[in-house]
Amino acid sequence: MVHKVQAVVVKEKNAPVSLETILVPDPGPGEALVDILTCGVCHTDLHYKQGAINDDYPFLLGHEATGVVAAVGPDVTEVAPGDRVVLNWRAVCGECRACRKGEPQYCFNTHNATQKMTLEDGTELTAALGIGAFAEKTLVAAGQCTKVDDDVDAAAVGLLGCGIMAGIGAAINTGEVKRGESVAVIGCGGVGIAAVAGAQLAGATTIIAVDIDAKKLELAKAQGATHVINSKEEDPVEAIRALTSGNGADVVIDAVGRPETYKQAFYARDLAGRVVLVGVPNPEMKIELPLADVFGRGGSLKSSWYGDCLPSRDFPMLVEQYKLGRLDLDAFVSERIGLGDIEEAFTKMHDGKVLRSVVVL
Repeated sequence: MVHKVQAVVVKEKNAPVSLETILVPDPGPGEALVDILTCGVCHTDLHYKQGAINDDYPFLLGHEATGVVAAVGPDVTEVAPGDRVVLNWRAVCGECRACRKGEPQYCFNTHNATQKMTLEDGTELTAALGIGAFAEKTLVAAGQCTKVDDDVDAAAVGLLGCGIMAGIGAAINTGEVKRGESVAVIGCGGVGIAAVAGAQLAGATTIIAVDIDAKKLELAKAQGATHVINSKEEDPVEAIRALTSGNGADVVIDAVGRPETYKQAFYARDLAGRVVLVGVPNPEMKIELPLADVFGRGGSLKSSWYGDCLPSRDFPMLVEQYKLGRLDLDAFVSERIGLGDIEEAFTKMHDGKVLRSVVVL
């Protein structure tokens, strides 16, 4: 059986998105058909639209989603019809060298659905991050479905599917923030503010948020920042050092992903501290640092892929923290919109007017 549903597609580089009827097949072996409830509008979707990921157009956009499993294919045991799930793009294979080393959070061969969704004329669609959730239904690998409680706001917990998990994980998983440590986060968009929230969850006692937008700094305070620095008005490296007894922070997270912010992160950390890059740079960007400083400052320079998360471990834990009132996921939902409002949502996101616009189906 093939399902005809409405979905948001971009057909060529930088073209406006369009609402299209697409064909979604019933699930085959290892696959799940999911009725989408909500899907956040993420920068990665904009990157697909702009051709910054690859040129496999047309793209079926959307990936930061909550849904309900409608059907599963043969041999699927992870989920069953009726399960509330958050979709993820790390369906671990269990067989690659990372999985064999016991580090499935780095799985190098994550699973996606085998069958393709198409336009009505048969044109195959490339699903964003193997998900494609700006749609009434989507087809994914069953391992891309992580069961969560269904007594929570779907729009809020769905954001764990990408950006919020990336930020929280950058602090907890990659940065390994410990109780009593100091943390600085450079860039207070959705991912950066999530890193602030992650640092608070981990027990950091000094949490410094850095941005050029006063409104974003206020949002960071609401998520646990103990200090804020407007880097338009003062040197963030010197300001971070001043707030940490002249030493620099134990962990500095670059949630922007530009050479200048990475250098700030590098020099704003304490000796033997950790730098975590979670902001995504473009392919043309380069960083130049004195090798003597890399050696002399010690510590570690890390990149955070998807917050180094393991969805089956991290999503349920974070949903529980949300239910206990320790993680305010509701604060990340700036507005709720329809499928026809995504082009405008991209503009708001690019202009820094929202943390997340969330499509509600």
